[in-house]
Amino acid sequence: MSGDTKTFRAWLPITFLIGFGFFTMGMMDPLYDSYVQIFLARYIPYKSVIGVIMALDNMLALFLIPLVSVWSDHTVSPIGRRMPWIVVLLPLSAICFAAIPYTAEYALWALIVLLLFLNVFKQAVRGPVVALMPDIVPGKFRSQANGVINTMGNIAAIVGTLFLARLMDVDMVLPILGRTKDRLSFPAAAGFVLVACIALFVFVKEKKYSQGSVTAADGEERLPVLKSLSLVFTAKDKSSFLVLCSIFLWFTGYQGVVPYLTEYSIKTFSLTTGEGPLAMGMVGIASALSAIPMGYAASRWGRRKMIRIALSAITVIVLMIYILVPAGLSLGIDQVALKYPFWGLMFLFGIFWICVIANSFPMLWQMASFGKIGLYTGLYYTFSQLAAIVAPSISGAIIDLAGFRSMFAFCALFSVAAHITMSFVTGGEKDDQARM
Repeated sequence: MSGDTKTFRAWLPITFLIGFGFFTMGMMDPLYDSYVQIFLARYIPYKSVIGVIMALDNMLALFLIPLVSVWSDHTVSPIGRRMPWIVVLLPLSAICFAAIPYTAEYALWALIVLLLFLNVFKQAVRGPVVALMPDIVPGKFRSQANGVINTMGNIAAIVGTLFLARLMDVDMVLPILGRTKDRLSFPAAAGFVLVACIALFVFVKEKKYSQGSVTAADGEERLPVLKSLSLVFTAKDKSSFLVLCSIFLWFTGYQGVVPYLTEYSIKTFSLTTGEGPLAMGMVGIASALSAIPMGYAASRWGRRKMIRIALSAITVIVLMIYILVPAGLSLGIDQVALKYPFWGLMFLFGIFWICVIANSFPMLWQMASFGKIGLYTGLYYTFSQLAAIVAPSISGAIIDLAGFRSMFAFCALFSVAAHITMSFVTGGEKDDQARM
């Protein structure tokens, strides 16, 4: 039965199952970011050196995700084109992730080698995991489906930071794992990853669904990687290139704030170290609650329109945060009390940020033929990871000159720029035909 004769409700169960792959990423990433730098600090006294090592995942993602995504486009196997990569690389990621705290206690060189292998496996599998959904779900339902998957990713981040992280305080001795203090979160998260991988393999029959729901790539010319890339950038219709530029711009604004947000919160509102991450927690909670509704909204009113509305809202919100403290003090409000409207604004930020994220991927997928979904998935990550590499240093330099508040003006500037580039995009809506 063709996917076009169904409603999204028919695709919801398989979308949730596919979302388990994204759930694993959302669970590992915050634990990695929170604790690996602490493990490295046992050996390295310089934050600049630790920062370079912590950027390893973004650097590897820059070329691994697009490369493996395109390779998966061309993979032929009895279990599909994405699944072979997933069933090999996800378990390897889980094993490496579980070993992090144990290796950290052994030697610095061992920890760095393990982190290298982990990031190779984890970044390589990201593209096939994400591309699995558009392979299976018809184009007209991808905004809703991406909303479901983003919701699962944000729930995983909340589970990782609020629940699994607490396992680091558990002090007992378990078979195989040994003493659990400052260790248990990592093997526990790895266990979830293995369960998710098994669920994907058992319940998501990739070939069956992709052949029945989307026009498959049978007979489609298979181009080399570099030739495929050149077609994207030299195409007469520049919509896909403009979406990629927009992705770079809005992620530059976002990544210019995120690394410094906790420190800003602590210093500005006199928060404790434990309260500092609550601002990003507000973004995560809002994103988890809003991802599915924003997908439905885009399906009704258009992806480009909803993204541009969201970018406008983000610009207003970050400018309100920029003036929050001076405006509050001029009104006689205690600076510590301003943390509440600050958290409220960050919650609003999360609502509109997930609208941008949930709908930008489906726009790219809509422009791609079935045989090039992996290519476009990889390009999304190339542009977003490039922003993650360059933005913190630029924003950090501006903060050094103008103070912490300037990072919100930085975010506003790049959100406006992304809004402008998106205004020239003409494709990517749910009923459009692939343009490449």
